[in-house]
Amino acid sequence: MKLWGCLVFCLPFVAYADVTEPDGQTDKSRDEGFISVDDLRVKRDGEQAWGIAAVVRNATIPYATSDVVEDSNVSTFVPMMFYQGDRFFLNGTEGGLNIYRQDDWEVNALLRMHFIDIPSSFQNQIGGDTGDLGFQFKYQFDDGLYSTLELLSDPDGRISSLASLGGVYLHGNWGIRPEASLLWKESAYNSYYYGLTFESINAGVDLKFGASASYHVTSNLYLLGGAHVTRFDSNIRDAKIVDEDWQGEAYLGFGFFNDAKKPRKSSLKNQPYWRIAHGWATPSNIGEIFSGNTVKDEFNNQLTSLFYGHPLTDELFGLPLDIYLTPGFVWHWSSDVQSSTQEYVVAIKAYYTVNWPVEWRFGVAEGLSYINHISYIEQTEMDRKGYEPSNLLNYLDFSFDVNLGDLFNQKSMDGVWLGYSLHHRSAIFENASQFGRIKGGSNYNTVYLQFDF
Repeated sequence: MKLWGCLVFCLPFVAYADVTEPDGQTDKSRDEGFISVDDLRVKRDGEQAWGIAAVVRNATIPYATSDVVEDSNVSTFVPMMFYQGDRFFLNGTEGGLNIYRQDDWEVNALLRMHFIDIPSSFQNQIGGDTGDLGFQFKYQFDDGLYSTLELLSDPDGRISSLASLGGVYLHGNWGIRPEASLLWKESAYNSYYYGLTFESINAGVDLKFGASASYHVTSNLYLLGGAHVTRFDSNIRDAKIVDEDWQGEAYLGFGFFNDAKKPRKSSLKNQPYWRIAHGWATPSNIGEIFSGNTVKDEFNNQLTSLFYGHPLTDELFGLPLDIYLTPGFVWHWSSDVQSSTQEYVVAIKAYYTVNWPVEWRFGVAEGLSYINHISYIEQTEMDRKGYEPSNLLNYLDFSFDVNLGDLFNQKSMDGVWLGYSLHHRSAIFENASQFGRIKGGSNYNTVYLQFDF
């Protein structure tokens, strides 16, 4: 599986919800993710546009596989993050950077998940999903109608281009987004993804259309869904390996987002932070670690990490939870059994604070982790279980820390936290094609200092 760094990749749908301005007016002028771009012009220290969600994607398999397996559909579990900043954005499993914006035009650098729908039993062996990188040009005709033009490349330089026309319609608790697209693929693209390198297929244009939707259940809870169908170009339809003219895909899940019925807060209680940590690998799993049965890695593999915390909100469902977007850089040190390597993380983290007898917190984060080269502790587990490892995996972080200023009654140290965290990479029990359909991963026990500023 070839994917770029720690940026996040996208399902081909984004859910939408009505957003209320602080003055009670609704602005739907330019829609990105859940929130219109104009609505995002809040104070930098105010509540941000964010979300975390999970969906199950089900797609038909277009290849002639009946002689090998009887599977006609394939499903994958996809955790997703959403964030809209001034320039950087995450939309589900798509990430990007706004390069230029003027009036109704904008240009974005874009990185998007590319699903390859083969039987799940082959995905770990063959490699499965990848990512497409390129540029997106977007034009907003009016409050509800937009068009995009994208030029993308997969990691090996196979080119595709997508032209789309879509709309955003908000009514009560519902948000619906119909979209129609034309996808041009060069011959190398068609030959690789539909000829599977066994057959040369000429360039062509697919037609794709469908809709996605969101439903605001209550407070921060939303239901997400969508369905799309693709009509393959004539060259793919005539390919020997493909036995379907159409492919269908559907999505269903839920997520936590800004409450669309409330105005965005202009200021937050929680502050940005930097966290520096050092950790030691262990072959123990999460259950063993939390029960106190941790086994030391015999080669003493270690890592050092630096994370930034960007405040998103300070409550969820009315509870006092500090929510952060937290990108991080991790250095895995060289040892007798591995060379040094780098890991990139992006996650959303929640803290719950307890003020007795001193101020301390529990924290949990969910996100994505990409490592340049598989670490020894992870490779040995994959070898033992018979999997091909994946550079991209799901990321979890469990933490416990205490405010040193409160602990030592030193006001100058207020906002300095000493803590423990579990640095965890895993692949969601073979249920995620984007993680290579594997089970297991790696764990590091870490200690850290975190500085609010």
